[in-house]
Amino acid sequence: MTDREPAPLLPGEKPSRVSGTTRWVIVCAVIVVALVVAIWPRSGGSGPAPEPTGAPSASVSPGELRAARDRAALAPCPTGGVPRGPLAGLRLDCLADGRTLDAGAFPDGLPVLVNVWAWWCAPCRVELPALAEVARRGADKLTVLTVHADPNAAAALDLLTELKLTLPTVEDPQSKVATMLGAPRVYPATILLRADGSVAKVHARPFTSVDDVTAAVRDDLGVVL
Repeated sequence: MTDREPAPLLPGEKPSRVSGTTRWVIVCAVIVVALVVAIWPRSGGSGPAPEPTGAPSASVSPGELRAARDRAALAPCPTGGVPRGPLAGLRLDCLADGRTLDAGAFPDGLPVLVNVWAWWCAPCRVELPALAEVARRGADKLTVLTVHADPNAAAALDLLTELKLTLPTVEDPQSKVATMLGAPRVYPATILLRADGSVAKVHARPFTSVDDVTAAVRDDLGVVL
């Protein structure tokens, strides 16, 4: 079968160099693009970022959450001090046991490293082990608290279990900690607090090594680890 005869030319019209087959290829391509645009998901610029494809649901049963906590065996969240600084009075749940605590009640006399992360954040997987080592080295000089800023608490526990980390962590799905400490909503973000609870420095970037973290703690808080 051959292409049908082309339509007669109008006065002044030049012969087309596009074959019938080529025209059909172009038409099909336009239709495919139109269909992709029609089904592509829309989201407003001010709304929360969508969960990555394949993310497990944040809705888990109490039994599943208890099992995830048992597997993770996280360290208790730091408490006991007089609430101070911008976080005083903010009530959050400790990821280790679900108990609600005052996020500003850090142990007295110690500066604090607050790290905000999410279970799906790739740089966080590199940074969290470094923070765990810093917490170990500076147990008597520095309080380390990580803040999980995503509603999927079970996924956070599973990641910490996978990485074999027991960092004390609070659950903050509305990102209140970052807002109250003046940190942008990017993950990870680290906020260094002086012993009085005031903000010394906000690091809106991932740390890549233990030395990277200890340098920031030394320069911004005067704490040598």
